Amino acid sequence: MSEDVLINVTPMEIRVALVENGVLQEVYIERSTRKGIVGNIYQGKVVRVLPGMQAAFVDIGLERAAFIHVSEVSDRDAVNPSDQIGDYLREGQSLVVQVTKDPISTKGARLTTHLSIPSRYLVYMPDQAHVGVSQRIDNEEERERLKSLVSKALEDRDETSGYILRTAAERAGEEEILSDINFLTRLWQSVKKRITSTKAPAIIYEDLPLHLRTMRDLVSLSTEKIRIDSRENYAKLRGFAEDFIPDLMDRIEYYPGERPIFDLYSVEDEIQRALDRKVQLKSGGYLLIEQTESMTTIDVNTGAFVGSRNLEETIYKTNLEAATAIGRQLRLRNLGGIIIIDFIDMEDEEHKRQVLRMLEKVLETDHAKTKITGVSELGLVEMTRKRTRESLGQVLCEPCRSCRGSGVIKTPETVCYEVLREIMRADRAYNSQTYTVLASNSVVERFLDEDSTAVAELEAFIGKTIRFQVDPVYTQDQYDVVLR
Repeated sequence: MSEDVLINVTPMEIRVALVENGVLQEVYIERSTRKGIVGNIYQGKVVRVLPGMQAAFVDIGLERAAFIHVSEVSDRDAVNPSDQIGDYLREGQSLVVQVTKDPISTKGARLTTHLSIPSRYLVYMPDQAHVGVSQRIDNEEERERLKSLVSKALEDRDETSGYILRTAAERAGEEEILSDINFLTRLWQSVKKRITSTKAPAIIYEDLPLHLRTMRDLVSLSTEKIRIDSRENYAKLRGFAEDFIPDLMDRIEYYPGERPIFDLYSVEDEIQRALDRKVQLKSGGYLLIEQTESMTTIDVNTGAFVGSRNLEETIYKTNLEAATAIGRQLRLRNLGGIIIIDFIDMEDEEHKRQVLRMLEKVLETDHAKTKITGVSELGLVEMTRKRTRESLGQVLCEPCRSCRGSGVIKTPETVCYEVLREIMRADRAYNSQTYTVLASNSVVERFLDEDSTAVAELEAFIGKTIRFQVDPVYTQDQYDVVLR
């Protein structure tokens, strides 16, 4: 599988596109006015303890207070029923915390006191005496080799901290592992100094900018090219690679072309399509993706695909194609949290297993942690995908002012009937001589055309004149009735 990373840098934002076999798979966007804060460490101040929720709100200097649960404060690996948030935190207390999830929608950032600092090959955990290996490294010999490298490097050190070997550490040598350990040790010493000298609320440690995080977290030995369109940041990428990934130095390219770098693989078009509810499948079927605050639902439909054999075979092929498309859409749109997939009902149990297996296979390449719970009694596939930042739609879009995020607005007919009822209520309550209706053009046009008879009848019934005035600022479902 060929893999390319494209980095587009402007003064306003940095965008990263991960392209596999010529197809866009993931997009990361970091704007200068709204940077992600996952991984940042803060000196926070507890502003409210919530015993009923076993949680607390912590001021870390953001617009909204952040949230921390007792499980992220407790020293235990698992929350004991006897653990109480009041045993650990009190209002006004200073607390060193790390952000595990960006503020999303109306929710504040999520926090933990279990600090960790990543490098290229390792994650340093100052409060845990444990050496672990990423589950994605499944070769047992390689796992043991890596653990022994870290253990050997720590033999002569007076440390009680722990490390997790990241997926990128696979096949890494002793010198590379030792270099990362030394780097993380120095970094943690500087963080500790800031902790003792900083007053809450304040930031103590800030993670790398997006283009450097990309080099640390996304690129691998299978990455063929890393192209960036900023000469200044090209030099920074090469400097980072020289220190941490020398094997990838010759794969970093500066792109000076007149054609925008994201046009090379039609990335801009793919981003626009990723904002649509409907995803067309090559067979003629399609997906409908609905993202809400609580969950995301994905509905699979056969659409124009009629197949060539029988209904069950048609449904099976559509579901297989849909499973592949869903895996890509989850990564591309960065959909997280609870996800419910409504595949087309299948009778054959083997077909069900094959579709589920296909979904699991395409999710193996996902950088986010996913978990599929299986098929429910209603035939729905329930899964979760770890959400640490806003989805693509949440970053690029805002709720429609007309429909206020519902996706629908009232018809002109519905608004007209609401206006007539409002006039009748006002006539009973006030002694007005005339009524002037301010509304959108579509509503006023309906009053003067299809509903003109209803207006005349109401005027005759109340004995008052009703006038209409178009206000171009009003949306279709907005109106005002002015009494004169």
